[in-house]
Amino acid sequence: MYQLIIIDDEPKIAEGIAMLFPWEESGFHVAATFTSAVQALEYLRAEKADVVLSDIQMPDLSGIELCRELQDTGVEVVLFSSHQDYEYFRSAIQLGVTDYLLKPISYPKLLECFTKIRERLDAERHVEQEMPQGYYEQILSRVEAYLSANLQNATLGRCSERVNLSPTYLSRIIKERTGKTFSDRLMQLRMEKARELLNNPDYKGYDIAYDLGYDNPKNFSRAFKNYWGCSPREYRQQRKEEVTE
Repeated sequence: MYQLIIIDDEPKIAEGIAMLFPWEESGFHVAATFTSAVQALEYLRAEKADVVLSDIQMPDLSGIELCRELQDTGVEVVLFSSHQDYEYFRSAIQLGVTDYLLKPISYPKLLECFTKIRERLDAERHVEQEMPQGYYEQILSRVEAYLSANLQNATLGRCSERVNLSPTYLSRIIKERTGKTFSDRLMQLRMEKARELLNNPDYKGYDIAYDLGYDNPKNFSRAFKNYWGCSPREYRQQRKEEVTE
């Protein structure tokens, strides 16, 4: 049984979707319903879910923003909206949303959508059971090689093409087997490389920023400080003092 959470800021709609559709017969268990996307995100950071079904227009965190937060966690996201807005749809596609449904959600459309999701998840589960020992280690090794060679412009989409897996499935493998998301690991490698390059005074800060995929040195400096607790300039000064002691 796959774990599903439902999000809509109108309680009656969230509860109605949870109660009126035969989720259990379709292979899904409604683990929780939320009227707040922020609360749902907090739940997802602590609990496992396979699929999120969410309204796109939420007062605290939009469905698009929620997708961005969940982009490389391996969670399938299905959005629904009462508006046929091209910009919403385009953003959803760019973020790899599984499906985009219009309100009022029709039973046949919902059934079709989740039948496909279940078939895909079943296929992935079957693959996991059939894979020989060492398969996932090989996948992770190829991911590491791709990240190391593409620190400037690595994306989950391109990486998934390299290993011939869907982005959602690859995300799930990385998260379950390393405890980190794709973005977490990319950030870690970038910040470790940044520190290595900063140890060489010949490298300028803006060159390092560009080489690591930052189009603005200020964004790089902010990311470095958030990760290491000091700015690139402060780090260089500390290293300089250590060398002269």
